[in-house]
Amino acid sequence: MALFQSGNPTLSEKKFSSTVISDVLHVDTLNGMTIKGTLNKFGMLFLLTLTTAYFSWKQFVGGGEVNTFLIGGIIGGLIVAITLSFKQEWAPVLAPIYALLQGLVLGAVSAFFEYSSASNTPTFYSGYSGIVIQAIGLTLSVVVGMYLLYKFNIIRATQKFKAIVLTATMGLGIFYLALFALSFFNVQMPGFMYQGSLLGIGFSLFVVALAAMNLILDFDQIEKGVEMGAPKYMEWYGAFGLLVTIIWLYMEILRLLSKLNRR
Repeated sequence: MALFQSGNPTLSEKKFSSTVISDVLHVDTLNGMTIKGTLNKFGMLFLLTLTTAYFSWKQFVGGGEVNTFLIGGIIGGLIVAITLSFKQEWAPVLAPIYALLQGLVLGAVSAFFEYSSASNTPTFYSGYSGIVIQAIGLTLSVVVGMYLLYKFNIIRATQKFKAIVLTATMGLGIFYLALFALSFFNVQMPGFMYQGSLLGIGFSLFVVALAAMNLILDFDQIEKGVEMGAPKYMEWYGAFGLLVTIIWLYMEILRLLSKLNRR
C-alpha cells in the first residue's frame, strides 16, 4: 500500500521514499527532515514570493511592462518544477528560485484582477477593487482551516480519500491541458471557465474544494516524510510542494471571486 498519494505531483511516495533509501545510512534525529524545519522553509519561500509579487504589482500600477514577468515566471517556474521532480536534492537552491519566479506571476495576475477596468466583454482578467485582499484572506483561512481539520483528525488522509482526490486532480489537469492544446486550433474556451453563470461558479467552487483537499494530502505527505526519516533537504522540497498547492488555491479563489463579482 502506498504511503504517499498526493494529488500534488511534487509530493508523492517516490519523492520521499527514494531519498530515504538512498540516504538511509545518514539519517539521524538532528539531520533528518522535521515538521518545524519544513514550516520554516515554507515561511522563507512565502516571503520570497511576496517580495517579487510586490515588485511586479508595482510595475503594473506604474504602467510598466509585465508580460515579460508573466512569460518568464511561467516558463521558468515550469522548468524549475520539472527539474525538482527529478532532483529533489537541489531543492535548497531551486525552491527559492521557484518562489521568486512565481511571485512575479502572482503579482502581475493579481494586479490585472484588481485594476483592469470591467467591461461587457467576458474576460479572465476583469478587475474589481478589493478582490485581491479578499482572495488572500480566503486563501489563508482555507489553509489554516484545512490544517486544523487534518491536525484534529476531522478529515483523515485515508487511502480511499487519497485515491479520490488524486483521480479528480489528474482529471482536472488533463482537462486543462486539453483546453490549452485546443487553443492552438482556435477553439474557444468554454464559457463557464470565465463567465459568472451558475455553471461557471459551480465549476470554480469544485476546483477550489479540490485544491483545498490537496492540502490535506500535502500535510500528510510531509508528516510521513518526517516519520520515514527523509533527509534534511527534503524540508525544502516539502515546502516547495506546499507552496505549489497554495498558489493554485489562491489563483482559483481569485477566479471564483471574479465570477461572483461579475454577477
